[in-house]
Amino acid sequence: MRRCRELHTMVPSQSLRYWLLPLVAHFCLSAGRAAAGKVSAIIVLGDSTVDPGNNDFIPTIAKSNFPPYGRDFDGGVATGRFSNGRLVTDFVSEAFGLPPSVPAYLDPGYTIDQLAMGVSFASGGTGLDDLTPRIASVIPLRQQLEYLKEYQERLRVAMGSAAADEIIAEALYIFSIGTNDFILNYLALPLRPAQYTAAEYVAYLVGLAEAAVRDVYDLGARKIEFTGLAPFGCIPSARTLNRDAPGECDEEHNRLALMFNEQLREAVRRLNVDLAGAQVVYAETYSVLSAIVANPSDYGFENVAQGCCGTGLIESSVLCALDEPLTCPDADKYAFFDSVHPSERTYRIVADHLLNTALRVFL
Repeated sequence: MRRCRELHTMVPSQSLRYWLLPLVAHFCLSAGRAAAGKVSAIIVLGDSTVDPGNNDFIPTIAKSNFPPYGRDFDGGVATGRFSNGRLVTDFVSEAFGLPPSVPAYLDPGYTIDQLAMGVSFASGGTGLDDLTPRIASVIPLRQQLEYLKEYQERLRVAMGSAAADEIIAEALYIFSIGTNDFILNYLALPLRPAQYTAAEYVAYLVGLAEAAVRDVYDLGARKIEFTGLAPFGCIPSARTLNRDAPGECDEEHNRLALMFNEQLREAVRRLNVDLAGAQVVYAETYSVLSAIVANPSDYGFENVAQGCCGTGLIESSVLCALDEPLTCPDADKYAFFDSVHPSERTYRIVADHLLNTALRVFL
């Protein structure tokens, strides 16, 4: 993987990066596959950034199992992923020599034998704060942890305790959650701001994140990654709703992300001291997404201010279906597929970044 980092430093800037970066990413993903066996499975908890379709099987409006979503996924199928194709966790799974996509736990089309190599309990619209999933009637993190317990029991029944426990101990557990607590909850509704200052709410969320890591540790997890927040003030919907500077990134939102990330780093340090035999890593994504937004042409993007779906200004989920005829012809030119979620090409770049940084210790 050191060679991957060297290749990144050799890639020239501006237009040539559009052609060379995908090749570098492919090389790095292939290098990761050579390390197959070090991680038994990819086990995912979180929100829409890592939900491969669990929301398809619950009564919520927060769905994406219809066009134009999934149009660049294998077979052009809208699986319930909030993107035109694969997610970061799908690329990470492939890099570890596991299946090229991580299935949704609630999808009845998968057997426990298939889920043994990877599973996602994530739910689009959820958060660390229990109030957040209630807004869109989605799966709380505490319920995702209950599903994890159920999954482990199913593994033991199917494979025996020894084999199941080995999978559980050698799996990589990925958390990607927290943005909705701000954009759907604290910044949109009055209840939490009446109870907490921004700094207090950040501390509250980080405490919940730390508790969730301790919970999966108690269930046998030893390889754990917690993803920091991206600059969510730069997602297209945040630009559209930015009253002070319409069309520009909302820097106040970005400061909340940075505050959360700094405290999450400290929590990860504590966890590594406290949890014997565990390796917990903080996965930094803020810088890579900020770089894409600041210098899109370096990464081959033509548009970072709008999503590919519809007008790109506010559409997400069902609104993308309503404005499907307006959807862009080539999502690879857009950093975001809808007004909230990245395109597959952005997810691939982020996955490559994580494989060369936080996840490198597990390869």
